[in-house]
Amino acid sequence: MDPLQAVRTDEPGPALDSRRIRWDFPILGRLVHQDKPLAYLDNAATTQKPKAVMDALETYYASYNSNVHRALHALGEQATLAYEEARARCAGLIGAAAPEEVIFTRGTTESINLVAHSWGRRHIGEGDEIILTEMEHHSNLVPWQLLASERGARLRFVPVREDGTLDMEGYRSMLSPRVKLVAFTHVSNILGTVNPAREIIAAAQREGAVTLIDAAQSVPHRPVDVQALGCDFLACSGHKMAGPTGIGLLYGRRTLLEEMPPFLSGGEMIKKVTLETATWADLPHKFEAGTPHIAGAIGLGEAVRYLQGIGMEAVQAHESEITQYALERLQQVPGLRILGSAPDRGGVISFTVDDMHPHDIAQYVDSHGVAIRAGHGCAQPLLRAFGHTAVSRASFYIYTLREEIDQLYEALIKAKEFFSHGI
Repeated sequence: MDPLQAVRTDEPGPALDSRRIRWDFPILGRLVHQDKPLAYLDNAATTQKPKAVMDALETYYASYNSNVHRALHALGEQATLAYEEARARCAGLIGAAAPEEVIFTRGTTESINLVAHSWGRRHIGEGDEIILTEMEHHSNLVPWQLLASERGARLRFVPVREDGTLDMEGYRSMLSPRVKLVAFTHVSNILGTVNPAREIIAAAQREGAVTLIDAAQSVPHRPVDVQALGCDFLACSGHKMAGPTGIGLLYGRRTLLEEMPPFLSGGEMIKKVTLETATWADLPHKFEAGTPHIAGAIGLGEAVRYLQGIGMEAVQAHESEITQYALERLQQVPGLRILGSAPDRGGVISFTVDDMHPHDIAQYVDSHGVAIRAGHGCAQPLLRAFGHTAVSRASFYIYTLREEIDQLYEALIKAKEFFSHGI
């Protein structure tokens, strides 16, 4: 395969078979607390890894461990080819025009910080406005707070309605020539709401604003095409899509990336250096200073290959089905309340239960083998808007079974009995 060509698989495949898929994930067969089968429902935090990804990491380290882009020996050439093939496959997954528009980073957080520092410091000034939403993860909030404070800009926030959807009329009323950037989450990691990305982007473009999508909860779960969406930047993380930790990507429109200064400087990101000056390497290497996370990129490429083999349409269909089942099942738990009721939602359900703290819930269901998240979910402003400081959250992926939802339901029923009667 030519590593300079983006690889995309758009042919719809057969329906996803979660039971067969589970055999590819060794961890899902383990017992916890001595004898409890693991029901892993914390996929919005991180997903499990298939054996194919683990094998790719082991093969790199055991067979062709070498630095990339700078060695003329066989190992270096093989490592460079695998690294760039991974980039091309990632570009294909999200529909980038060319692999050079994909920058490898440590994940969504670093990708957004790269844009804030490199693009933001050049284009955001006194009196400019940045539009975010009230449902942002801290990773797509704090970098813009710091930038706005430094540059004298103003942050504005699209309100979230009671049903968990954005107030789009309010959003459109905020737009003006003062708005330089609109940055928003594609899928809320708390509410599961799928935001109308194309509509948000089109409205921003009419005012000349640049757009950034936090796609940490969308790229792993549904087809995403940056060219169809029309976004300028998109960020996502490998560990949320069956890939390794410490690796992710930033998509950037080529014209923007070319005029942006480097985020980090040092080796590999230069074209020529004298004692006084330096010039920058071409894309994407201008933004990948030093030795990159080679194994992580190769592992991410293998994860993308694995997901493409399933088909992202099939991934989305399975999550839609399992989420609907989970909504119906959890609503049968007395006193349980689900945050948000958006008609278009991803595989995330956050909830509270009367007279039970979310941390107590998570610890109790864990004792029955069910792994869920509890806390503020790195979205404290959103929870405060809904009157909470913490919630419990169940989130799903390609290997989630109905039986695991039943296991959560039964654990919650037992938890209510335990905390009500102390037995």
